[in-house]
Amino acid sequence: MRWEDFRRSENVDDIRGSGGGGFRFPGGGGGIGIGGLIVVGLVSWALGVDPRLILSGLEGMQGGGPGYEQQGQPGQRRELSAEEQKQGDFVRAVLAQTEDVWTDLFKQSGATYNKPRLTLFSGMTRSACGRAQSAMGPFYCPGDQRVYLDTEFFDELSRQFRAPGDFARAYVIAHEIGHHVQDELGILAKANSARERAGSQEAANAISVRIELQADCFAGVWAYWADRKHNVLEQGDVEGALKAASQIGDDTLQRRSGGEVVPDSFTHGSSAQRVKWFRTGLQSGDPKQCNTFAARSL
Repeated sequence: MRWEDFRRSENVDDIRGSGGGGFRFPGGGGGIGIGGLIVVGLVSWALGVDPRLILSGLEGMQGGGPGYEQQGQPGQRRELSAEEQKQGDFVRAVLAQTEDVWTDLFKQSGATYNKPRLTLFSGMTRSACGRAQSAMGPFYCPGDQRVYLDTEFFDELSRQFRAPGDFARAYVIAHEIGHHVQDELGILAKANSARERAGSQEAANAISVRIELQADCFAGVWAYWADRKHNVLEQGDVEGALKAASQIGDDTLQRRSGGEVVPDSFTHGSSAQRVKWFRTGLQSGDPKQCNTFAARSL
């Protein structure tokens, strides 16, 4: 993926390396490691929208209240490595491209696109949706209209999910920005309200799947226009993004966890569905083709 010549977004807050690099729960006896995050097993790295239910479960596991404290001395900050600096540069470049694409698309429909902010963090930080932590993967918080991302996720995408490459990483960012687009259009609030009113967990999950698949489609729309305007795609890029979409399907995640595939428990869609809707946006470049809520078949 060609990205080095893109402009860089100014809407990134990079707090990686600040405050001693770790957090602990008051009275909790130390920080949380990956082994303590079993409760988020199937949704780890699954690009969730609202982590509050997961976080409340983690608080119960720790036996503490909702607050936590940051380890290290206030104001203490480690220097970012060259690789971390490059990752931050990449995120700023991709975010800038999403800003340009969605600003133009909103303008064409007579609307104004309000750009979100993106927080780069290490380990754990606060969000308006609760605690943001690495093991949850990237997510969008409608409460403060921010995307939260620990760039360690990029390494996991390559190592655990075998989806390396810049375009696979860009897809992850574009998916989360897709949730912001939903927020701007009023779709996210309506869908979340319908999810809360759903008569069963299965019905609520079905709405969640449509939310996520639409964000995948919006990510494809971004890729279509970014390539059309700036010729960003290189050989193998599309395949890398499709592989990333496939590897984070609910069915694939459930198989990787050693469990049974249970479609009624899906919250993000199957691998085939995620690939289908990303491809729909990528091939059409038309946000109107991303109406998963009206689709009879996903």
